[in-house]
Amino acid sequence: MSNNRFNLLFYFRKARANSNSALPFIYMRISVGCERTEVSTQRQWDPNRWNTAAGRASGTKEDAKSLNIYLDTLQVRVYEAQRQIIADNKEVTVNALKERLDGAPKEKARMLIEVFDNHNSQMAQLVGKDCAEGTLERYTVARNHTVAFLQWKWKVSDIDILDLSYEFATDFEFWLKTVRNCGHNTSMKYIGNLKKIVNICLKNGWLPKDPFLGYKMAKREVIREALSQEEIDVLTNKDFAVNRLTVIRDLFLFSCYTGLAYVDIKKLKRTEIATGVDGGKWIFTKRTKTDVPSRIPLLSAALSILEKYENNPVCINRDVLLPVPSNQKMNSYLKEIADLCGITKNMTVHTARHTFATTITLTNGVPIETVSKMLGHRNLKTTQHYAKILDKKVSDDMMVLRKKLDSRKDASPCS
Repeated sequence: MSNNRFNLLFYFRKARANSNSALPFIYMRISVGCERTEVSTQRQWDPNRWNTAAGRASGTKEDAKSLNIYLDTLQVRVYEAQRQIIADNKEVTVNALKERLDGAPKEKARMLIEVFDNHNSQMAQLVGKDCAEGTLERYTVARNHTVAFLQWKWKVSDIDILDLSYEFATDFEFWLKTVRNCGHNTSMKYIGNLKKIVNICLKNGWLPKDPFLGYKMAKREVIREALSQEEIDVLTNKDFAVNRLTVIRDLFLFSCYTGLAYVDIKKLKRTEIATGVDGGKWIFTKRTKTDVPSRIPLLSAALSILEKYENNPVCINRDVLLPVPSNQKMNSYLKEIADLCGITKNMTVHTARHTFATTITLTNGVPIETVSKMLGHRNLKTTQHYAKILDKKVSDDMMVLRKKLDSRKDASPCS
């Protein structure tokens, strides 16, 4: 049996001139006497966060700890292979060590974006069955944001799921709110999408524990603005010098009188208009965002708008009922319209949907259950958010109560 000197070292190999890798890979060099071999650890790392003397990642961050644990595990495997060779009374050579290591079962690293892509690919096949197109779109955006974050943070396009940590979640939230300029609730939505991918890994046994344990994903309550009846009247009666503003005003009002979201108005076809149970014209559609059916009786104001654009060339060419531009253009024109009408509220395409829920329906006594069904909400809790801003409705209801109590007081024999 040879007594050749045995040594093991973790180091960075210089990147090739034509390499596209942003960060170099860590290699493990095994030396026995004058022989040596190099094995890739399949891990990339920032050289500025590396302790050359120790052959380990420097610092106390979670990703550094995770990498060092992984390298320790590799080192233990090599020393265990050496021990087995010696126990078998054989010579310890580089080839003998490699044979032992290659013979050990290798577990393929599970990469976050690979799991994300697999999830989204399966979801795409379920669109129209168990999944809505809008849901797939949100997961696609969340996946792309995750890749962009990895590039920004570590200059990599993917990461081992074992390297996920509480710090990853907090840094991702910071990146979404600063670099991407996302609002708090939007950021929570994307992190929630990522959290589902983490849960898939947990349920499959690919993660020993939840890396995001302790991370809070609380959403903040948002007050949704809606136009008052007075503002709707001003908007309706306004004459615009430019036709494009007239078109955008009409589209906005159509949403105010139907509650349809921007994407659902844009795709609305003649086949989705049919006779309802009352003999009038109804919209029969499914919300793009949730795939939930929505049935809406058409008010006369909405019918008039449909009739106005019945022979519009854009509508005929696209085989749709209304000439809807891009979301960005529509929001830009709505700001212009608001200024011309003296409306100080932030008018967006979604303001119209809120206006339908509050000013048009709830304020006029339509039961919240009916409003929820027309909006295509999955549950009543979503619709109840709209009811919280109805100060006028509260005032009107209390006025009725006040009159009732006053009339009882006047009718009392003791008065």
